[in-house]
Amino acid sequence: MQITAAASRLMVALDYPNAAAAERLLTELKGIPCYMKVGMQLFYAAGPAFIERLQRDGYRVFLDLKMHDIPNTVKGAAQSIASMGVDMFNVHAAGGVKMMEAALAGAALAGTAAKEAGSTPEQPLVIAVTQLTSTDQRVLNEEIGIQGTVEDAVVHYARLARLAGLHGVVASPLEVKRIKETCDASFITVTPGIRPQGAERGDQSRVMTPGEAIRQGTDYIVVGRPITAAPSPRQAAEAILAEMAEALAELSSR
Repeated sequence: MQITAAASRLMVALDYPNAAAAERLLTELKGIPCYMKVGMQLFYAAGPAFIERLQRDGYRVFLDLKMHDIPNTVKGAAQSIASMGVDMFNVHAAGGVKMMEAALAGAALAGTAAKEAGSTPEQPLVIAVTQLTSTDQRVLNEEIGIQGTVEDAVVHYARLARLAGLHGVVASPLEVKRIKETCDASFITVTPGIRPQGAERGDQSRVMTPGEAIRQGTDYIVVGRPITAAPSPRQAAEAILAEMAEALAELSSR
């Protein structure tokens, strides 16, 4: 039971250059009921057809395009994305409250159009990126030009996302507890920057292991290279799920 619960909270990042490369991983992971996260590289190469392919196999889809533009443009883009029937998509919180509200409005328009056509789709979860997990203190202060700590910046953006009515945010696992305390326990956190014990950090600055992230209270963890670049992606995924399940069992026994 805990393994199934863990799988529903694991998002595998399909960071591949084309559909054929992603298909090989899908074959390896067949039968694991996790989320699939489709980012810019794969979506720009494979397009909506690949989203439909994932949906046919019963996967839930997080379309990770990190929209950041003027509100009207984001509204139209969100309507197009929601029309594909994805389960979750995101925008950059740095675009401001009006832009985030526009994303919700665009998703609602897609829902209205679908109902008029005789369909009853579920509304996608719309979440906001706070700070990329590659952002460290120096980059935040000296390059982006935001003063204060990374955690303070993340929590500030989370508050704005909550104010805009979004369902949650993308943040590193290090900020989950404070986001939940500030915004509400039901406010969703999606956490990249997940590295199993001993795995290379790559370009991630703010990281935790899968079990640590679950213990922090996060709702979803995103794992890419520790699974996709592993000699046996299935074994890597199953090891991560076992660690997540152990952490969930600990939380449920408290």
